[in-house]
Amino acid sequence: MTTKAEHYDVIRKPIITEKATMASENNAVVFEVAIDSNKPMIKEAVEALFGVKVKAVNTTITKGKVKRFRGQLGTRKDVKKAYVTLEEGNTIDVSTGL
Repeated sequence: MTTKAEHYDVIRKPIITEKATMASENNAVVFEVAIDSNKPMIKEAVEALFGVKVKAVNTTITKGKVKRFRGQLGTRKDVKKAYVTLEEGNTIDVSTGL
């Protein structure tokens, strides 16, 4: 199985939260992805890295909050998440990570 370095640039890390765990009951996995990636790129990267068949990809962009740091205003970075729904019978163990 050959994996390109670009696949690791698209998928940053798995997201393990309560909401992501609830999504895993519906055969979905949540990843933080590059902000400039699109759905076909995400699908190709997940299939190549984990050897699974992807059914659908849904994405969300969370805008960074404005916070104060030592009295100065700063902005957190924007985060793009991908909810990857897998075909029946395919699983990814996100506890092992990338």
